[in-house]
Amino acid sequence: MIRPAYSFFLLLTTALAAAGQSHLANIRQLTHGGQNAEAYWSPDGKRLIFQSTRPPYSCDQMFIMNADGTDPHLVSTGKGRTTCGYFLADNKHIIYASTHAAGDACPTPPDRSHGYVWGVFPGYDIYLATDAGKIVKKLTDTPGYDAEGTVNWKTGAIVYTSLASGDLDLWTMRTDGSHKKQITKEVGYDGGAVFSRDGGKLVWRANYPKTAEAMARYKSLLADNLTAPMKMEIVVSDADGSNARTITDFGCASFAPTFTPDGKKILFASNKQACDSRRFELFMMNPDGSGLEQVTDFGGFTSFPEFSPDGKTLVYCSDRDAKERYEFNIFTADWK
Repeated sequence: MIRPAYSFFLLLTTALAAAGQSHLANIRQLTHGGQNAEAYWSPDGKRLIFQSTRPPYSCDQMFIMNADGTDPHLVSTGKGRTTCGYFLADNKHIIYASTHAAGDACPTPPDRSHGYVWGVFPGYDIYLATDAGKIVKKLTDTPGYDAEGTVNWKTGAIVYTSLASGDLDLWTMRTDGSHKKQITKEVGYDGGAVFSRDGGKLVWRANYPKTAEAMARYKSLLADNLTAPMKMEIVVSDADGSNARTITDFGCASFAPTFTPDGKKILFASNKQACDSRRFELFMMNPDGSGLEQVTDFGGFTSFPEFSPDGKTLVYCSDRDAKERYEFNIFTADWK
């Protein structure tokens, strides 16, 4: 999942807030300072893997901490830039994407003369490692971007975003890197995909340009290893990519979707009430896009939600109570 510049904000109504935040209780802040994001649970619910920019590192590295925020420690190489860590079902191994093989330094940040864009750095590949940080295997090795991997613990399938086809498509593979298969083919960006817990469905964010002008801009940016993220919708399909259907039509930026443990709802982040703004909140809806409900009203950037294995706790990233403009922290809350 390409990490956005976490500075998105939005003003929402009191009535919606009262209804939505009834889902969250006993909010706990696990990190304090720096840029911390994309925290995902271990299968036993006792740990979290997350990416963080903190001293002495000048761009994201991968860390693991206990579920209460204690003992955060580095599990990536400390070189290059990393993103999108995830535990395997054995609770002993992780995957994450890293550019360290392309160079020790952080990749050059995107040229913002193109507007607000994300870098889809070609040096990114996905690695399998132990939870202590020892790299076991490089799982991808095609030219261009390979990242945004998540794992279904029931089936052992990994879904990820790759430029192997020449476009930013979803692919699946096994945890040893074998049986790679392209599962989306529509021109545009497909990313941030996760399976439902039973392994039967997928949900992700997508940007399929609808006009010739938008398509030309998309392809021009991609040629420079860039993509513009501010027009993203949520897409649902079967696990093999079939029966894909776009279930939002906000014309804004919606991303970081995840299924509720029972698969009956989708929780996601969006700036739908102030398109192109920096304010994102969490929303929930049915898998067909109906029944939209606002879940948070923190007044800042809130995203990357995931339910604990037992379904009782939500982890997410937010700039709530941040002491500095670009500070983002990891929070957990009881889910009601």
